[in-house]
Amino acid sequence: MEFDSGAGTDGTPGAEQRSAPTGRRGRIVMLVCNGVEGDSRVQKTARSAAAAGWEVVLLGRSPDGRPASWRLGGAQVRLLPVPTPLARPPRAARRPLLTRPLAYGPATAPYRAQRVKAWRDELRTRRAALAADRRSAVYAAARLAGPRAAARLAQRWVGFRTRQLDRGTALRGTGSPLDRAAVAVWRRALEERCWRRLWPALYDFELAYGRTVDELRPDLIHAHDFRMLGVGARAKVRAAAAGRAVKLVWDAHEYLPGVRPWQHDVRWLPAHLAHEREYAPCADAAVTVSGTLAALLREAHGLAEEPAVVLNAPEAHAAATGTAATTDTGAPASAAAGRPGPGSPAPSGTGTGSPDGTDGRDGRDAGDGTDGRDAGDGGDGGDGVPSLRALCGIGTGTPLVVYSGAAAPQRGLGTMVEALAELPEVHTALVVPRPSAGYLRELRARAAELGAAERLHVLPYVPYRQVVPFLAEADAGAIPLHHWTNHEIALITKFFEYAHARLPLVVSDVRTMAATTRETGQGEVFRAEDTADYVRAVRAVLAAPERYRAAYERPGLLEQWTWEAQARTLDRIYARLLHQAAPERPDHQEQPEGDGNADLRGGAREDRAATGRPVRGQGTSGDGRGHRRARGRERQRRGGAVPR
Repeated sequence: MEFDSGAGTDGTPGAEQRSAPTGRRGRIVMLVCNGVEGDSRVQKTARSAAAAGWEVVLLGRSPDGRPASWRLGGAQVRLLPVPTPLARPPRAARRPLLTRPLAYGPATAPYRAQRVKAWRDELRTRRAALAADRRSAVYAAARLAGPRAAARLAQRWVGFRTRQLDRGTALRGTGSPLDRAAVAVWRRALEERCWRRLWPALYDFELAYGRTVDELRPDLIHAHDFRMLGVGARAKVRAAAAGRAVKLVWDAHEYLPGVRPWQHDVRWLPAHLAHEREYAPCADAAVTVSGTLAALLREAHGLAEEPAVVLNAPEAHAAATGTAATTDTGAPASAAAGRPGPGSPAPSGTGTGSPDGTDGRDGRDAGDGTDGRDAGDGGDGGDGVPSLRALCGIGTGTPLVVYSGAAAPQRGLGTMVEALAELPEVHTALVVPRPSAGYLRELRARAAELGAAERLHVLPYVPYRQVVPFLAEADAGAIPLHHWTNHEIALITKFFEYAHARLPLVVSDVRTMAATTRETGQGEVFRAEDTADYVRAVRAVLAAPERYRAAYERPGLLEQWTWEAQARTLDRIYARLLHQAAPERPDHQEQPEGDGNADLRGGAREDRAATGRPVRGQGTSGDGRGHRRARGRERQRRGGAVPR
């Protein structure tokens, strides 16, 4: 069923969308808190579910506040405006009276500053008018001396009080004793419900998505990551009250206690942890990205069963052929969205942007076995896939190390840039969501200081179905992550995409990826944040690339790291929850048990406790509160929790 004809121009569902599900197997509404285009896992999930016969509507967040819709394979994508008035609570508009008692109020400061400027300007004008008559010049200076001195004093006083406001505002949420006391009080008083006080902005998503979800009348809701979990859980409860049974699948992309907070506020993490604890028991099934994370989630939330593992692996057809399908008609073009297209040269870095794309957060990575091409004009490398080397302006004989994904300090990109001074023949390509972001401008400036500006290439993402063949032209793929909990417990997207590109890997010693790389022999491991050791690893893989590429000839290795294998797991979950038989697909190999790499890790799954070196972002799973885990199990036995 085509939804475009039934949607209003304001993005609200038309009558056709409010009708009962008419898909062959049922209607699935997928929820994500981003703009969809940069999230390969979300896109692959929607596309493969639609191909399996489900009627799929994927709801995302509009990046520009305007409704939009397009087709993604057989799935309908709709972006909704998400106003965020709750993101600025009343405390943000109050004076920091306790920490800076002399500060102005936020509304008063700009008024006072402008008034004193106007006063001084008025005095300058009056003095000029009096000075025009030379006979009264001395008189004018004497007459205005007092007011001018008073105005200067007032300007200093206003400036002081304004600076007090700025400093007090900057301290809010950063871990002052007052902030920590407020967090402790609300957590003790409200437990899982405390997020409503600590981070009410989570409810902005409910108000933006909730009505649309209800009108679509889904059979099943697939909620991606922690922000959408609450939206899906509340929609499930409303459906039950209306006499409809709706199943909820929670797709946990990362381990929330190990996440670096998206905002520099001491309230952010405890609020989101509480939100996840409240709604996790409402899920009828959960999926996640690794076996280690699955075990952590089950322990944290008292889940009745361990979440299934769905790796964010590339699609088999693109990985096997080195070509990519063209993008679907109706999808917003990169140029139309104000972003560089896949064949466009990298921006010059004069724009603005934040240091981290997301979360992050969700980088596109990879490549797949095609020979490098001569440098050209940035045109396609065949079948619509742009040429990585052409965009870098280099030929096939130039060593090229590539990184693909979100750009942030904890991703280790600084190590790659510093290494350029020790690798004078090597070029580095960073394929990132926003090439003009501030952090990337800093990296470019550092490369210029090292005399390596011409060897650092910052390029925009390509569509996810082009990733593998695009990055295959590199000589090595880098994953220089720092030690954060989420970096330790899973094989991330770029790992699989580099593998299907048959690239030798240069991986930091984050636990799971390092263990897998050592076991398979597909690359070298270096000490995180150690530039000299990174240089050693790069030199090793460039000196003997075929030795590392040979690892990919291991029977079954790449076959289990494909999206098609993961999609079958999801389809079985959907079918089980809706009491259907999953269709037989004999043309695909069955997915191995576990997370697809348990046999390759050398015990990495059991080694999730400690590695002997500090891991930033390490947190407790569910705050270690046993009575909450027991309560979660009891909710599951009763058939799911009812959100309060």
